[in-house]
Amino acid sequence: MPALLLLFCCSPASAQSPVTEFFPEIDAYFKLNSNLRFVFQAKNTREGGDPTQVEIGPSIEFYLKPLLKLKKVTTFDLDDAKSRPLVLAIGYRYVPSPGKPTVNRLEPVLTFHFPLVAQILLSDRNRADLDWSSGNFTWRYRNRLTLERRITIRSYYPAPYVSAEAFYESRYSKWSTTALYVGCLFPVGKHIELDSYYEHENNTGKPPNQIINAAGLILNLHFSSPTTKN
Repeated sequence: MPALLLLFCCSPASAQSPVTEFFPEIDAYFKLNSNLRFVFQAKNTREGGDPTQVEIGPSIEFYLKPLLKLKKVTTFDLDDAKSRPLVLAIGYRYVPSPGKPTVNRLEPVLTFHFPLVAQILLSDRNRADLDWSSGNFTWRYRNRLTLERRITIRSYYPAPYVSAEAFYESRYSKWSTTALYVGCLFPVGKHIELDSYYEHENNTGKPPNQIINAAGLILNLHFSSPTTKN
């Protein structure tokens, strides 16, 4: 699990002044059947040393059957995928950047979910960014580990979480970025969830080191076909 091993590998020594950002995002999920889901995403992001960018595009997610222990841990979660031990996603992203050629990105993602003690959910996301821009190809591998737990406040069930992510960049031929996150998921009704988080990212791809401190807010929309069964 590279994200744990590399938490402190990218030292902030000789870094330039931190950059402060805000990253809004909308993720719309539409469950087509018990094993298939369509996703559309639009967001602002700044990852792996890139400038602030917009990412827009769809994904298709394929599920394994729910695991009983995971269903117990995710009872009050709007995201049905978290009750599945394995989720495979294939996505496309259109990534325009100011003053640079547009990037066309193929985005395969493999996510594992594990139930831990005390109703804690561990998610291990393995993602590749396969980028084509002006005839050039680069790739990035990302491993993100997340620990989250639903808490009960009367009849309300928010989910605080912590997360760590490591990036391997083909253009630098090394693990060049680490990112730490802390946040909380706030359900709003039966179909809406807000994900509010803080991110600290350190990029050592090229000198000087680049540090980003960011706040993010994700609007998650969850819908399903009327004929869909769990």
